[in-house]
Amino acid sequence: MVSTDVNGRAGAREWVGLAALALPAMLVIMDMSVLHLALPTLSQDLSPSGSQLLWITDVYGFVIAGSMITMGTLGDRIGRRRMLLIGAVAFTLASLLAAYAPTAGALIAARALLGLAGAVLGPSTLSLISAMFQDAGQRAFAITVWMTSFMLGGAVGPLVGGVLLEFFWWGSVFLVAVPVMVFLLVAGPLVLPEVRNPEAGRLDVTSAALSLAGILLVVLGVKEFAEGGSGWVAVSALGAGLVSGYLFVARQRRLTDPLLDLRLFADRGFSVSLGTLTLTVVFMLGSQFLISQYIQMVVGLDPLDSAMWSLPMVLGGTLAMFIAQAVAGRVGKAAVFGAGLTVAAIGFAVLSRLDGTSGIGHVVVGSTLLFIGLMPVSSLGIGMIVDAAPPEQAGSAAAAGETTQELGGALGIALLGSILNFAYHRRMVEAVPDGVPDSSRAAVTDTLPGALETAAGLPGSIGSALVGTAREAFAEGVALIALGAVPVLLALAVTATVLLRKVGGEGQPGQVSVSEPGPS
Repeated sequence: MVSTDVNGRAGAREWVGLAALALPAMLVIMDMSVLHLALPTLSQDLSPSGSQLLWITDVYGFVIAGSMITMGTLGDRIGRRRMLLIGAVAFTLASLLAAYAPTAGALIAARALLGLAGAVLGPSTLSLISAMFQDAGQRAFAITVWMTSFMLGGAVGPLVGGVLLEFFWWGSVFLVAVPVMVFLLVAGPLVLPEVRNPEAGRLDVTSAALSLAGILLVVLGVKEFAEGGSGWVAVSALGAGLVSGYLFVARQRRLTDPLLDLRLFADRGFSVSLGTLTLTVVFMLGSQFLISQYIQMVVGLDPLDSAMWSLPMVLGGTLAMFIAQAVAGRVGKAAVFGAGLTVAAIGFAVLSRLDGTSGIGHVVVGSTLLFIGLMPVSSLGIGMIVDAAPPEQAGSAAAAGETTQELGGALGIALLGSILNFAYHRRMVEAVPDGVPDSSRAAVTDTLPGALETAAGLPGSIGSALVGTAREAFAEGVALIALGAVPVLLALAVTATVLLRKVGGEGQPGQVSVSEPGPS
């Protein structure tokens, strides 16, 4: 049993265990962003093709998104701590393989293994938290700490990568994980309980394959569409992914022991939170992607400085999460959802006033308000998703929530990025300055990086005019997206507040086996 007191409140061992769970959660997300700054030096050493470079960047997130539901459900069956420790070993080995990869192909394979290990770690950490903290208030606080580590991982990844690359080779960015995973392997058996569903059946391999295929194909199609790739590839991948998803749902309805229990969606707290979380992540990660580009290509800061200026929005959102967690117990989670989404709408309203000459302060104020509003909604949403599930299904529920975040992130970057590209192209076609060669017009009107690269090779006045025009077009696209997001978030605020008013958060009864920390 966990070391709770007579009132069911967690003891010191659970809080130490929370620290052991928060660190790997941070690393799983950090590994998505830590590689970005290493790509130039990595490319010099391994000479990857354009296609290989995309796979080096994307395969990690692809495999995580596709494998989470299977790994979360497997943890419910064989033990969540056991899955966590297996994931820690796998993540350590894959990190070493990635750090010393001799070829681009070897690095792609290592990144795929890292993704599989990350899919094991993510649901295991969150589902163990739900078992260790029986008190609703403590569980909400613990999930907020977990969510904070999750968000900080994305924010500090580029900073960590930048510092390491100042002194070491590109492979060093992967070695950060090794000491953390060694700590988890030592501390985990001592402070974490083993939790499993004693009545779980066998894992349905067909469902696992359909889940993996469906999510991977949808993410691939969305990314292909966002990157302006072949239309038939994007449509084919999305179509095949939707068919796999349909077959997965149909199979779950027939199985007595499904991979994902669809009856969870009948719970309003689960379904509304999952839907709201999806849209929240679409706007949060999609806008973070656009803001990062704006800071680097319009304001003109380098990647490391851009990462530094992103810290205020993450730190502001983190503080808001802890305040919201305390306030939710008094005014209700529905009110916090509504207030958070309204504050995010105000942040987007500020960003809708951006132009090509706006300074860094304007961007930071708008983006900080955006994250102050959306991060508490994400934290409370993931908590309500886990709370809505019976204890024996906490792993699959956590996996559903985290998969939603992965899909929402991919969809947000694809959707908002595509709208931005369309707006930029439409504006630039009408505004290319005189003197720009006809042979360069396609590159100039397609993307801002293409325009900046072209401008560097033009005479001074023409190049300066092109830079100013392209930056203004890009800023107008960001402002247009922000303006369109305002009514969407306000409508979502009203909808979530109304639908969640009578939803509790105490979870459902169920049967789960919890054993003392120690060797299993």
